Amino acid sequence: MKQISIVGIDLAKHVFQLHAADARGHNIFNKQVKRDQLRLTLAQLPPCRIAMEACGSAHYWAREIRALGHEAELLPPQAVKPFVLGHKNDARDAAAIAEAAARPATPRVTIKTEAQQSLQAVHRVRSRLVRERTAIGNELRGLLGEFGLIVSQGHAVIRQGVIRERLDEQRARLGEELYTLLNDLLDQWLENDARIARYDKRLQRQAKASADMQRLMSLPGIGPINATLLFSHLGDPARFPNGRQFSASLGLVPRQHSSGGRHQLMGITKRGNGEVRRQLVHGARAALRQFQRQEQPDRLSRWACSLAARLGQRKAIVALANKMARICWSLLAHERRYQPQEAA
Repeated sequence: MKQISIVGIDLAKHVFQLHAADARGHNIFNKQVKRDQLRLTLAQLPPCRIAMEACGSAHYWAREIRALGHEAELLPPQAVKPFVLGHKNDARDAAAIAEAAARPATPRVTIKTEAQQSLQAVHRVRSRLVRERTAIGNELRGLLGEFGLIVSQGHAVIRQGVIRERLDEQRARLGEELYTLLNDLLDQWLENDARIARYDKRLQRQAKASADMQRLMSLPGIGPINATLLFSHLGDPARFPNGRQFSASLGLVPRQHSSGGRHQLMGITKRGNGEVRRQLVHGARAALRQFQRQEQPDRLSRWACSLAARLGQRKAIVALANKMARICWSLLAHERRYQPQEAA
């Protein structure tokens, strides 16, 4: 047991596969352990590196393993896959994790704290409610259109009771069965809208209570939603050497297809967390509209507006989202608020 250098764990719900290797990569043991026995099994091992794929429950187990005195590491699944030899099974997956963890060049995933995961959970539930609200609204408008009732786009029309009034006016023509169905859909939309509003208030309270989130919100285009989402995803800014690496981790930089000295840049990579990237793009869209209305533009707003004039709104919005991600990293890394710079 004293020769163990790395242990790779293939996580599961009930049965975990462990692969232990020494400093030279030689196999020491490969065995299955049930969930209720995993903590005891790891506690009996001498201090070593324990690696897992970054998947469901990985951050929880990484925190538990650290508490036992071991060094925990999370690896991206795409970095482990090339090391799976032969057909896939649990034993080979665990061996591939140990092999990938032994290589210094393999990227690591930062272990999230309970607070970060809790904040991330709020955003996931909120995003699901937003999708459901959009689906219900589209279904409601589509059914109304089938019976000749056309209503304007936007949430305000539903919130202000315009659809309810139209339904009451046309109740006799629609019939009791259809009238009840459309009212039920309307109630579902309003219920989801109220839940989203409650989650928004929770996020606003958390953003006000955090100095780091207040620094992020000093940047145009970053509100409570973006600030809490960025904080839950980024955590410690020291895990990225600079802002460009953070932006690249979100997939906001161009894909490269270069060979033989010929460099070709393509669309953005779309790697990393899609929700963070999407919200940053929404924030950049709002910021660009704000910049275009400024009477005395600063350096950032003049750059964004000139880019929109040359390349179009959409490309400028993505480029601005990239710039905002880099600025957000700088604000957290250097613990300062955003200070607009005078235009050159």
